Amino acid sequence: MADVLETGTNQIATDAVTTEAADAKSAIEIGEILKILPHRYPFLLIDRVLELVRMKRIVALKNVTVTEPFFQGHFPDKPIMPGVLIVEAIAQAGGLLLLTEVPNRDQMLMVFTGIEKARFRRPVVPGDQLRIEVEVRAWRVTAARLEGKAYVNGKVAAEATVTCRLVPRAAGAGSAEESE
Repeated sequence: MADVLETGTNQIATDAVTTEAADAKSAIEIGEILKILPHRYPFLLIDRVLELVRMKRIVALKNVTVTEPFFQGHFPDKPIMPGVLIVEAIAQAGGLLLLTEVPNRDQMLMVFTGIEKARFRRPVVPGDQLRIEVEVRAWRVTAARLEGKAYVNGKVAAEATVTCRLVPRAAGAGSAEESE
């Protein structure tokens, strides 16, 4: 009897691993990222996706170079990537994860609705590579809550919880007049 129970438990565990493996996608290169995210240079902050588990998790990279436009003014003698742009990179990675599930994504935008618990642990400078890890905490049809961390050399550089909403991309969508 113990053998049967053990086998049943192992089968359930194997099925769970198989399902997650089926939901996992390997690397996504920049060409595919450009087909999913609406952002473009100089505001596209995701260079590559290393791992994507549908509706659960994404791991993405941002290569930080000295030619980034924000370094001209932040700060000329000591370039540091603005923390708000690190949070934006977390949001873009999360948006990439979520938009892969939206069939009409070319007609929609994923926009910020909130930032919570943002913490900046260490400066990000030219030459660093941000490893951005985002996990879904809650997901409805048109809204999500995501937790993200950005790492440099295995150490947390920044972290934040972001909320976002799916809105139509139509002209005027999201304008100040609409919310009044």
